[in-house]
Amino acid sequence: MDLAAIATLFGARRPGHALPQGLYLDPNTLAFDMTAIFGESWLLAGFEAEVRAPGDYLSMMVGHWPILIVRGRDGEIRGFHNSCRHRGSVVCPPGNGSAARLTCPYHRWTYDLNGKLLAAGRMPDDFVKADHGLRPIHLESVAGAMFICLSETPPDFSTLRRQLTPLLAPHNLLHAKVAHQSTLVEHANWKLVMENGRECYHCATGHPELALTFPVNASTYFDVDKEHSAGFNARMEALGLPIGPAEEDWWQASRFALNAGMTAMTIDGKPTVKKLMCETGDGDIGSMRWAIEPHSFCHSTAEYTFAFFAMPISPTETHVIGKWLVHEDAVEGEDYDLERLIDLWTRTNLQDKQLSENNQVGVKSPGYLPGPYSPDAEPLAMRFVDWYCRKAEAYLARERGARRAAA
Repeated sequence: MDLAAIATLFGARRPGHALPQGLYLDPNTLAFDMTAIFGESWLLAGFEAEVRAPGDYLSMMVGHWPILIVRGRDGEIRGFHNSCRHRGSVVCPPGNGSAARLTCPYHRWTYDLNGKLLAAGRMPDDFVKADHGLRPIHLESVAGAMFICLSETPPDFSTLRRQLTPLLAPHNLLHAKVAHQSTLVEHANWKLVMENGRECYHCATGHPELALTFPVNASTYFDVDKEHSAGFNARMEALGLPIGPAEEDWWQASRFALNAGMTAMTIDGKPTVKKLMCETGDGDIGSMRWAIEPHSFCHSTAEYTFAFFAMPISPTETHVIGKWLVHEDAVEGEDYDLERLIDLWTRTNLQDKQLSENNQVGVKSPGYLPGPYSPDAEPLAMRFVDWYCRKAEAYLARERGARRAAA
């Protein structure tokens, strides 16, 4: 990475404005983003429901980095770099699976579910298996949601655990299942994808279906109708459901009311799942939105949780993964109709794909100049970009200090 060039780009950013062109287009920037941002942040990785039993694993990619999450025989969930300690092959293919042991398909090096190397054929007598276990990564779970960090010294996690747990726990993710998962290839920089996902300036016209139930003209905490929100908040307090907001600079969570007369985040505002994740309030509890920088947001309603993940692939390509979670006992075709369950967010994601890709084409223009955000309509997009810049500048300052010390 050319850190001097990166620092120049960040130095050119005007407060309250979108980013300089090079921060959206330059391959050097993507390498920096992976190292300084994705490599040093807590990332929402998935859900405990995806690794329910001993031997269950989730194999995923963070950019070009393969990651493995496994539930051990002791019931504990652990994270590893999904790279064999022999010659680096991926041990478990991407996706979900289950195995009694983890065996590399290349030369059959075999690990137990704790990452310990059990077998490595035809190695010399002085080879020490204990020195060649899978390399661990940091993993934390909160109310059924799994977070990973690839840094050796991860940021503090205690505040998120303490404040998010009471908001998320009523949604019963420990007793969920993934009803559907989708992946969209978006030809846009990951930051454009996330900026789009952090604002609803475009929603009234860009998402006509979402606008039926979602308060698309709201600002930071989705309370566009003060009287409606006040009544909702009072009802949630009476039910014992926390509202929030709870937040640090890298995450945010709050419960908000859907539009008047709407009880579910569906196309028609009516429930689509009979077996509820949260039975409090007969299913009329709005949405608990929780968002994690740099890459995700989720909406947890009484019926389901929808989770959105944006993973960088190249300077102009992002994979957007969507997961819909319902109660583990809900039966497709009896308790829910899958097409109806996924309809709203599938439409919304496809609309956002078109918007983000159009944004990417325009950013490539020689006439591109970063414009100002709307403080009223885009506070969360501005919050994301400000966080990204602070995180990047902290990394740059640390690297400059380390290089001066080495010199």
